[in-house]
Amino acid sequence: MATGRPLKYLPEEALEAAMHVFWLHGYEATSLQELLKAMGLSKSSLYQGFGGKKDLFLQCIRLYCEQRGDRWRALLRSAGSGYTFIETLLVTAGSEAETNEVRRGCLLMNTATELAHKDPEIGARVGRAFDGLRSLLRGAVVAAQEDGDIPAEKDPDVLAAYLLTCLGGIKTVVKGGMGAAETREVVRVMMAALR
Repeated sequence: MATGRPLKYLPEEALEAAMHVFWLHGYEATSLQELLKAMGLSKSSLYQGFGGKKDLFLQCIRLYCEQRGDRWRALLRSAGSGYTFIETLLVTAGSEAETNEVRRGCLLMNTATELAHKDPEIGARVGRAFDGLRSLLRGAVVAAQEDGDIPAEKDPDVLAAYLLTCLGGIKTVVKGGMGAAETREVVRVMMAALR
């Protein structure tokens, strides 16, 4: 069986580049030309390697979820407690307010707002990603309850949903221009609500 020509690009790097373009501009505002330029690919290479624009976008969502999941799990292991993990996560969510860089928000939250109601497949993908994040947050809440940092009578499922909502809210208002000092105060109030 004959083999095709070897790839002249690294698929992981091209996918990462595409993810950042979608993250900055959103799905609908991202042009094929912007993707080709960022990925360093021809149109035929993009279609052969990644499928069409929607297929590429779904792969970018997967990559984003993998990267965030890996980062969150590492943070949970190193945090020392579920409560510290939750606080660090919320503070980190507002970290774009501390820089002069472009505020991109969260790719998942951006996608939920832009596309989840328009495209059932993308909506389902985002929903599954949120379920995974909520599960991780629930584990942190339970750990914090076992340590006595969050009252045991509070429902961990409700708190996990609350924290997911907090994360999305922080990323959104920071993207909209909220400053660092105000963001830190908001996080303080969010953490107090857990007690």
